[in-house]
Amino acid sequence: MIQLQNITKSFGSLQVLRGISLQIERGEVVAIVGPSGAGKTTLLQIMGTLDKPDGGKVFIQGKDVFSLGGSKLSRFRNQHIGFVFQFHQLLPEFTALENVMIPAMIGGAGKSEARKRAMELLNFMRLTDRADHKPSELSGGEKQRVAVARALVNKPDVIFADEPSGSLDTQNKEELHRLFFELRKEMGQTFVIVTHDESLAAMADRTIHICDGVILGS
Repeated sequence: MIQLQNITKSFGSLQVLRGISLQIERGEVVAIVGPSGAGKTTLLQIMGTLDKPDGGKVFIQGKDVFSLGGSKLSRFRNQHIGFVFQFHQLLPEFTALENVMIPAMIGGAGKSEARKRAMELLNFMRLTDRADHKPSELSGGEKQRVAVARALVNKPDVIFADEPSGSLDTQNKEELHRLFFELRKEMGQTFVIVTHDESLAAMADRTIHICDGVILGS
């Protein structure tokens, strides 16, 4: 489903990725691990089309994503890719429900359709009673589950997660990890997760080890 061919990336004189080639199948839960500065987040951002490689190609569902123009790439990202970040990045002025609805409405869904899909996901996340609460009124674990619902609202092909449990306590961390596998079971969702969490990496179908911009093994 995702194929990387010889991905390179430098920032100035620092070469961060040195010819990464990788294939990820539909429905896989893949953990990317490695020391700080290894290139994990840069790789995730390139896979998620948030950053462009200096060389190489990224295919998602057979589409050469960086051959798309700016607006077409943005639309592809909105329709096919979801993101979960370490610090949830919810918009503070909107409720949980509104935060989940936003990507759907950007993608062209009507308000009623976006609301229906968002409520279905909040119900799945066991957050129905928190739908009208703003982020400041939610716990850390609740905010991250809202962020997962937001990532899923357009039924993307893949969720990219960057240290998704890094800011959570042990109980919320374990609940979030279980949720990823529940989503894979119920929705066939694919996850690519950058993590330092050994327990999450151990649960994944496959762990990809990166050091100094190259893959050591998987």
